[in-house]
Amino acid sequence: QVQLVESGGGLVQAGGSLRLSCAASGRTFSNYAMGWFRQAPEKEREFVAAISWSGGSTYYANSVKGRFTISRDNAKNTLYLQMNSLKPEDTAVYYCAAKRSSSTIYYLTNYDYWGQGTQVTVSS
Repeated sequence: QVQLVESGGGLVQAGGSLRLSCAASGRTFSNYAMGWFRQAPEKEREFVAAISWSGGSTYYANSVKGRFTISRDNAKNTLYLQMNSLKPEDTAVYYCAAKRSSSTIYYLTNYDYWGQGTQVTVSS
């Protein structure tokens, strides 16, 4: 079992920045690939970014590429999402998730554990 707790969400103006954190506890954090997903009101949850267990490989949705950066600190059991140049369309609840298997990182159904989410609101 892995417990995930997100933090760092809030209200920010368009063009601003936020840094999300996801603290993990339970089983060995470094055994899991990690991902960030988001869900806007009345929309499906969508992939944002993911990172391999070692941090050596990262993946991004086209909508956030060049603006968001995913990283991890396995010594601190923490996942991060640095979000710059935020846009109103980035408004959503952001979730971190952990994936044990080698299945593709883009599909939320492949993830084993989820956090409770943190709200990000970007005003225009």
